[in-house]
Amino acid sequence: MKDFEEYIIQGEPDKKEKVVIWQTAIGLQQVDGLKPSEYLIQTAKQNIEGDITFEEVKNLIDAYYKTQINKPADTDDRTEEADKVSARIAEILSEKTFSFSPVAYLNIHRRLFSGIYKFAGKIRDYNITKAEWVLDGETIIYADYDNIRATLEYDFEQEKKFDYKGLNTQQIIEHIARFIAYLWQIHIFGEGNTRTTAVFLIQYLRKLGFENINNNLFAQHSWYFRNALVRANYKNLKNNIYATNQYLERFLENLLLGENNILKNRELHINFVATENTPNLLGANDTEKLGVKQNTPNLLGVKLNKNQFKMLELIEKNSKITIVEIARNLSISETAVENNIKKLKEKSIISRVGSDKTGNWKINEQ
Repeated sequence: MKDFEEYIIQGEPDKKEKVVIWQTAIGLQQVDGLKPSEYLIQTAKQNIEGDITFEEVKNLIDAYYKTQINKPADTDDRTEEADKVSARIAEILSEKTFSFSPVAYLNIHRRLFSGIYKFAGKIRDYNITKAEWVLDGETIIYADYDNIRATLEYDFEQEKKFDYKGLNTQQIIEHIARFIAYLWQIHIFGEGNTRTTAVFLIQYLRKLGFENINNNLFAQHSWYFRNALVRANYKNLKNNIYATNQYLERFLENLLLGENNILKNRELHINFVATENTPNLLGANDTEKLGVKQNTPNLLGVKLNKNQFKMLELIEKNSKITIVEIARNLSISETAVENNIKKLKEKSIISRVGSDKTGNWKINEQ
């Protein structure tokens, strides 16, 4: 992603918007272990500069690979896929139109993988398993191919009927996490399922009014996003492993609320065990960045994000600090503060003494 840093520094709004689009498009290739070519990077820069359109980028990439008749022996055939799909994702994300329907979901896959997969835009007609690193080689149970269409249509219909009215932001995030986890688990496509789902999610969030989401998360943590979807759909009761949306919610909190939850893939592994000697447990090598002292008492084993650490610092300095004051100090919304306070209370780290108006905060001793 360093290839585009110059445009971020320049700060021109139209260029920055295109940079985010390209970073997301390229970053999503990592979920399948793909890396775009230098030619794609240079072509993307021409688009960011305004010299060529997204359509022209696609045409240039197509023409480039038509001329690559005699490829070097060490050339990765999937680089072509990475380049073409990156260009197509960038084009879709630049568009302002969106339709919430199974047909639109299928159409995203068709647009991304046409000419790459014979089954582009088609529902798979066979059952699949996938060995997952995060599951120590096990697979989740995907939808049976005979039931895919009915399951897909049912999930979309239920989501259309769902009423978001009266929900706070955290409840909205929890619901979206459930919906997108179910949609991904159907796995209606043989390949390209996660990339299609990510593009669909970004567009759907825009439709719900989340216009200024931090799409860079898909660029920087696309593999975490996929592993979070896996953990949301895997259970092994014999080994006390349960499906959980907590990791997906953590990702969405960063995406929609600007939270700073630490996203580490190894924590999603089913055999991960946090101990006092586990590096990076508190964001560990990030402790200085988080403003946390190495000898912070009583927090080892408790996972807190950056804002939660800083909230504790503010409360320690002023036990009567208000939500409005915390929000102003951290440059986050009052809703984000309320959500973090709720989590700190649930972890029994803080409590409220007295009334909301005249009381004060207390940091509990573990």
